Amino acid sequence: MSANQVAHNRREHRRPELIGLTEAAARCDVNYRTIRRWIAAGRLKAVRVGPRLLKVDAAQLDAMMQPLGGGA
Repeated sequence: MSANQVAHNRREHRRPELIGLTEAAARCDVNYRTIRRWIAAGRLKAVRVGPRLLKVDAAQLDAMMQPLGGGA
């Protein structure tokens, strides 16, 4: 495998954009506690950063907020 291929593979495996729960709530126009409920219910995955801080993947949050059906 050449150096170019290795560099290309690294670029493809970028880390997700992780945002805090307060920012996630603002993006969805919901309360912070709603984001916590979605995590507890398994609707949204969270990553623990440190002993108390939780973050969510911004792309997953955006995908979750897409309208469904024809009239939504």
